[in-house]
Amino acid sequence: MSPYNVRMRIIGLAGWSGSGKTTLVTKVIPMLIKRGLKVATVKHAHHEFDTDQPGKDSWLHRRAGASEVAVVSSRRWAIVHELGEEAEPPLCDVLAKLSPADLVIVEGFKRHSHPKLEVYRAAVGKPLLHPDDDCIVAVATDAPLPQAQVPVVMLDDIETIANVLQAEALPPERIGQAAAGPPRTNKSRRSDE
Repeated sequence: MSPYNVRMRIIGLAGWSGSGKTTLVTKVIPMLIKRGLKVATVKHAHHEFDTDQPGKDSWLHRRAGASEVAVVSSRRWAIVHELGEEAEPPLCDVLAKLSPADLVIVEGFKRHSHPKLEVYRAAVGKPLLHPDDDCIVAVATDAPLPQAQVPVVMLDDIETIANVLQAEALPPERIGQAAAGPPRTNKSRRSDE
């Protein structure tokens, strides 16, 4: 039996810092929910982060050496796992830990071979990512991009963006099969992880 929800489909957002990925996620999630989808997100963080406040009990438990701390209330729960010297888990391991969802939007994990919507703003002053990433299926932008080699949608067209996310998302077991050939890498190009 697969560790994933049988309905789960994965799509990512890729783009340079400041391009508006998080803003787009917060605009498109309500539309997807209105369509009857249960949506989950996975966000890759660059550095150390905390989900609780220094001095709070759960923070103190972690500081004391607990490898995992679960915080539970009547409204939400969270588990914080300290990696210590362990390597960052691969995306597939994170996806396997999620509760059932219809669509998972991944922000970050740009080197992973899942389908992605590139979020691009020329004002950021960085080049397009899609020519060097075969997994980018479309670009959401704030201005026409005649040079784009994939479909282009305007950033304010949330309905069309939601359509793209739904249409291009793949089940976890098909991730990695989306690229047409070996992945291209260009280490000089860095967007948000």
